[in-house]
Amino acid sequence: MKRIAIVEDNPDNLMLVEAILNSLYETVSYESGIDALAGLADANVDLVLLDISLPRMDGVAVLESMRLDDRLKHLPVIALTAHAMVGDREKYMNKGFDEYFTKPIVDFNALIEMVERMIGRDK
Repeated sequence: MKRIAIVEDNPDNLMLVEAILNSLYETVSYESGIDALAGLADANVDLVLLDISLPRMDGVAVLESMRLDDRLKHLPVIALTAHAMVGDREKYMNKGFDEYFTKPIVDFNALIEMVERMIGRDK
């Protein structure tokens, strides 16, 4: 089964994303970018859902660190963010995210479809 890392500091958002994806994928979660960077190299994941607004080390800094790490630089990363102003999608895509998804998550199927486009699903 494909495995997804969720990096999200808000417990409600984390629980929602896990509820959406757990029937289709294995998930592993981290509450901070620092925890994610410490664990991702050994987590054997296929995709990372990365919150932008994290304490101490934001999602952009986490992504920058991932792209410098040979063990992590290949991973597709979706920016999961409440930053939904005009131009934000382009801003984060230009910073190196592979895709962009806004919170609050209201269209569960859209999230699933985006994940499937990026990594597929074991049938």
